Amino acid sequence: QVQLAESGGGLVQAGGSLRLSCAASGRTFSSSAVGWFRQAPGKEREFVAAISWSGISTYYADSVKGRFTISRDNAKNTVALQMNSLKPEDTAVYYCAAGKSVVVFTSGYTYWGQGTQVTVSS
Repeated sequence: QVQLAESGGGLVQAGGSLRLSCAASGRTFSSSAVGWFRQAPGKEREFVAAISWSGISTYYADSVKGRFTISRDNAKNTVALQMNSLKPEDTAVYYCAAGKSVVVFTSGYTYWGQGTQVTVSS
């Protein structure tokens, strides 16, 4: 069992930065892949970034590549999403999720956090 809690969301102007954190509890977190997803009002939840259990492999959606960076600290049971050069279209609720392997679809993850709101003003 893994429990996840996101933090770090907020309101930021376009071009600004935010750092999201996903704190986890559970013995299997350090062996789990972790993904970040986001969901804007009226839209489906979409893949943002993911990281393997070791942290060696990372994957990004084309829309955030070069602007967002995912990282993890297994000693602290945390995964971070550094978001730079934010755009209004990045506005969404951001969720972290844990699963067995790195995949880009929501059904590939077993455990989910409650989400944190990110709002980017123009």
